[in-house]
Amino acid sequence: MKVDYLVAEIGSTTTLVTAFNVCYDKVGQVFVDIPFQGNSCTTVTDGDVTIGLKNAVKDIENQIHEPITWEKMLATSSAAGGLRITVHGLMEHMTVKAAREAALGAGGIIKMVTAGKMRRSDLKRIHDINPNMIMIAGGTDYGERETALYNAELISAQKFSIPIVYCGNSENREEIKEIFVGQEIYLIDNVYPSVDILNVEPARKIIQEAFEKNIVKAPGMSKIKEMVNGSIMPTPGAVMESSKLLYDIIGDLVVLDVGGATTDVHSVTEGSSVVLDMLINPEPKAKRTVEGDLGVFINSKNVIDLLDDRDLGEFSTEYIKEHIKPIPKDKEDVLASRLLTKKAIAVAIDRHVGFIKRKYDGDSGFVAYGKDLSEVKYIIGTGGALTRLPNGENLLLKIRYLKDEVTMLPKKGAKVLIDKNYIMACAGVLSRENKEVAKALLIQSLEITKDMEIN
Repeated sequence: MKVDYLVAEIGSTTTLVTAFNVCYDKVGQVFVDIPFQGNSCTTVTDGDVTIGLKNAVKDIENQIHEPITWEKMLATSSAAGGLRITVHGLMEHMTVKAAREAALGAGGIIKMVTAGKMRRSDLKRIHDINPNMIMIAGGTDYGERETALYNAELISAQKFSIPIVYCGNSENREEIKEIFVGQEIYLIDNVYPSVDILNVEPARKIIQEAFEKNIVKAPGMSKIKEMVNGSIMPTPGAVMESSKLLYDIIGDLVVLDVGGATTDVHSVTEGSSVVLDMLINPEPKAKRTVEGDLGVFINSKNVIDLLDDRDLGEFSTEYIKEHIKPIPKDKEDVLASRLLTKKAIAVAIDRHVGFIKRKYDGDSGFVAYGKDLSEVKYIIGTGGALTRLPNGENLLLKIRYLKDEVTMLPKKGAKVLIDKNYIMACAGVLSRENKEVAKALLIQSLEITKDMEIN
């Protein structure tokens, strides 16, 4: 069988491959046939990721009882340690935050953050972390220049042999070019061009381009281009791209991706005008947080440690530990995974959303910090836990705030959608090549109807 696209999601433990054709109805409307999916263990640690890719393709062939060929193969990856990034800026709540938001939204894993002039101990930490990329920010445009230049000199002298992204004061560009002569340097628009203005999208685009160029250098990934002839993106960055695409279709949303090792939250919303007037620091329209300690298999111990008697109900922690499985099938295993998934959702959304405080400076009123989700219309579930466990919708409904007071949580009118075909990462990387087909893939998987669309 010949298919138009084969899209691989290469995880730290499992590789998922989705195969599908692009079709058109009688009026020329694009849609996607029912996708086939195959699984295999990821083989990065074997020194060759294509072994796992071929095994996942073979899984599809076993299902359809015939060989499969494809026109184009795309991939997303969180294997080989994911996209490890260190971020170095001027002020923690200004340029550092802006660079960090850009890195997270592109699918990065933030391993280190510094504010102000770096020290020798910081350079040692970078060597120990062995990141895939370093981001240097600092200063609004035509503002403070010295810190970013100082940090650039220190970093350049180390000859890290990895991409360096400069996204600070635009006045420094010529000096930055000279400092990093002979090294892989990307000069882009300032992520914090003026006070209270975030400009993270140009940085996200360049981070993903640098990732695609350099992923072939990661251990076990050197042969990936033997099979993949299209785009490669970090898996969380691909989910963010799908989230932004869905925003254009159905409006304000939040996406929860509960996995075996981490729980990611992606939100695309401006928030309400009420909260915006109280907000102390700006937030990006598209925001991602990654909870590296919250997972329902690899990091299940961390979630179990967070459980209290109300979470456990009639169960015990010993029962949960006994029934943790990478792919739960028995009734007891499913119950244990659901309980962990429910807790991971609650903690992850609590860390993602902002909060409102009363002012105590003599003036009456309130101030707000962080991301406002109160205008969210749809709560979307993706990832293995929420797409494969039964009744994932009920778990997501519980994050809504059901009272009438001002809140930064999704309100009681928010509806739940489930990525039934588990293709949000797939659609995200596909959107770089064919946005219309990616939209069709999302609409089918989330069962979006015409009355839900905003235009």
